[in-house]
Amino acid sequence: MATPAVKPIVLNDVDLKIAADNFEAHVSKVELVPSTSLVTWKGMTPTSVFKAPTMTDWSLGLDFAQDWETPGSLSEYLFTNEGAIKEVVFKPRKAGARTWTASVILTPGAIGGSVDSVAVASVTLGVQGKPVPSTVPTP
Repeated sequence: MATPAVKPIVLNDVDLKIAADNFEAHVSKVELVPSTSLVTWKGMTPTSVFKAPTMTDWSLGLDFAQDWETPGSLSEYLFTNEGAIKEVVFKPRKAGARTWTASVILTPGAIGGSVDSVAVASVTLGVQGKPVPSTVPTP
């Protein structure tokens, strides 16, 4: 039996590129999330139960500070490019961490927020297919 070592990644320094633009300074969360459900069929006998997973669907969750003043901010970018499909590249800047690439459908985030706080927004962007990891972790 193998006992692989564990090397957790702390996400406090990342690269986040959408198309040709870098947005790592705008985000406080970047998360590629799989979603799979289970289909069950039951027959009319206790031994006639069948379960199978559905195809996995992926999404990209982003939390970000709203910025409606800076031209090209992530808030403006998502608002202006709603519905566009763009390539996203996400990489933790830890030595040996993999780069992840995905084609996502852009969705705008919220406008406004609570009193006496930074206006933030969260979006869930649909991923076409599934994320692709780099084949060899890059230093």
